[in-house]
Amino acid sequence: MFLAVVLNRVAMALLTLAGVAVVVFVLLRVVPGDPISMMISPGASEADIAALKAHYGLDAPLLTQFWIWIKGAVAGDFGTSITLHLYVTEVLASRLPATLELAIAALVVAVLLGGSVAIAGTLMRPTAGETAIDGLNSILLAVPDFIWALALVLLFAVAIPVLPLTGRIDPELAEGFATRFYLVESVLTGRFAVAGNIVSHMAMPTIALALPLAAVIVRLLKQSLKEAMTQDYVLLARIKGFRELRLVLQEALRNAIGPTLALTGVQFTFLIGGTVIVERIFSYPGIGNLAIDAVINRDFPLIQGLVLLFGLIFILINIGVDLTVATLNPRLRHG
Repeated sequence: MFLAVVLNRVAMALLTLAGVAVVVFVLLRVVPGDPISMMISPGASEADIAALKAHYGLDAPLLTQFWIWIKGAVAGDFGTSITLHLYVTEVLASRLPATLELAIAALVVAVLLGGSVAIAGTLMRPTAGETAIDGLNSILLAVPDFIWALALVLLFAVAIPVLPLTGRIDPELAEGFATRFYLVESVLTGRFAVAGNIVSHMAMPTIALALPLAAVIVRLLKQSLKEAMTQDYVLLARIKGFRELRLVLQEALRNAIGPTLALTGVQFTFLIGGTVIVERIFSYPGIGNLAIDAVINRDFPLIQGLVLLFGLIFILINIGVDLTVATLNPRLRHG
């Protein structure tokens, strides 16, 4: 049964990706705007325009264009970027590691911060401390990540300039990497000074992305812990003389973590989508910043590759979360 569910999710994922491919291809052709008109000089002739369209395959019928593109995409070839003049797969491979490191760092911060605050709020109930946590958490929920990004820029890059404002790493330190996972590689190779420089560049975008997600975790986990603390097994443990902290961590938390884990996985997909604006604010060289440039320049092959990549990431995360929740919950695993 469990294997059947996995195979069903994989099949649905393939159908979803196919639907995403059709939608993005059609929308790019329907929305006004032509990438050739943005590339060509004002005095270009009709023959020059026609030659460029033929070069990029934009003069063919839509069905022909779609068939050529989807056939290449299945083989891993998303075409050549119109503006960067590089293979789309190369561009995505060079930018994706930066976004993954940023998103995972934000997820770790959000889980640690949100989980700690939720546990603290549970231990403080029903006191003024719990009320203060709920009030502060409501503010965090109401403020989007890009507002936090702008506030952090004003605070730590303008008022108190202690953190670098833009980029991923100082240019003089960007040499000698074997992979694009700069932070992971610098830590594994013992280049801790370089890792510290990377962390300083990632600090503000990471916090900006983490705070809204942490607020979601606090709200859901605190509510789940509150419900778990009223269950019979917790009451029995309390009668046995267990301390409140042990009741929360050992008895209630393991039963309250399931819904929080599921929602955190879903929110993580939105977090990756949120990197688009945050990366732009900090000039962070990830796929979010790349997506904005691609849309501005009407770079059809790059936009199509980016949308499919985002769709694939979202689907894989959701499948991973579902399998993890099912693994942790025997009723779902055998149901």
